Amino acid sequence: MNTTPSSIPHTDSTVSSRRALVLGGGGSTGNAWLIGVLAGLADAGLDVTGADRIIGTSAGSTAAAQISGASPGELYASILRAPLPQRTRPPGTHAAGQGVPSHLERTDRIIAASATASDMRRRMGAAALELVAAHDGSERWRTTVAARLPVHGWPEHELLITAVDAATGEATVFDRRSGINLVDAVAASCSSASAYQIGDNSYIDGGYRRNENADLAAGCGRVLVLSPFSGRTRMPLEWGMQLAAQVEELRSAGSKVAVISPDSEADYMFGANAMDLSLRPAAAQAGYNQGKACAGRLAEFWR
Repeated sequence: MNTTPSSIPHTDSTVSSRRALVLGGGGSTGNAWLIGVLAGLADAGLDVTGADRIIGTSAGSTAAAQISGASPGELYASILRAPLPQRTRPPGTHAAGQGVPSHLERTDRIIAASATASDMRRRMGAAALELVAAHDGSERWRTTVAARLPVHGWPEHELLITAVDAATGEATVFDRRSGINLVDAVAASCSSASAYQIGDNSYIDGGYRRNENADLAAGCGRVLVLSPFSGRTRMPLEWGMQLAAQVEELRSAGSKVAVISPDSEADYMFGANAMDLSLRPAAAQAGYNQGKACAGRLAEFWR
């Protein structure tokens, strides 16, 4: 089956009264933090999950799909109830061999060898396709992603899930008109190592387009961005992939933008430790506290 994902949405040059919620990538701890922030905001009386447009990238795509089928409070409680895996190393360190650092080192080399962002995406896609050729884990990954989502169908509100075509390096945006299941869209957006196959096409992590992809909120009058990686990027700044560039684009077009990033004391959970499952409850708690604390100042902006 050949799938045809939606192209990047066209928006008018003038902004509307519509609101957009942008959920950036950030690994397992980033997903927990995102859910925590949303739960904290809701408990303080500010539910932002009713946004007209929700944009999810990588771990943020999982969170975006999760809140379409369960309340932030339910999802937050589920994270806190989950059995706590045992830590195998101190915070701030990472495993050797085939773990996170080998993936980071491999992708760092690709970034360093790339001349442009488009060149980097093509190289990332080629490397991911090589891993698929060696060991295709798409079906297993789909099962893992499906278990994380409370519902597997697209919601009625506008939900955009980002990915990158592994063969061409072109940006892809999935929505309910794409003709594929929500599970597949999320699995593609979170596929940071090997490529994820949908029909005749394969995709890699949407974060290789931009980590937050906040520019897809263009045309919305108010844009709330949740960035687990605090807007940082491993890419050269001249490529314009950093959150600051996305925010500048939105504001130049007339959108009002607010950004929430983790507090400095929680920062250690979102670097090399982003895939450490044992840190998920702490990340969720940090996000919850932040959400409650900033709900008051965000209320006027959002409403």
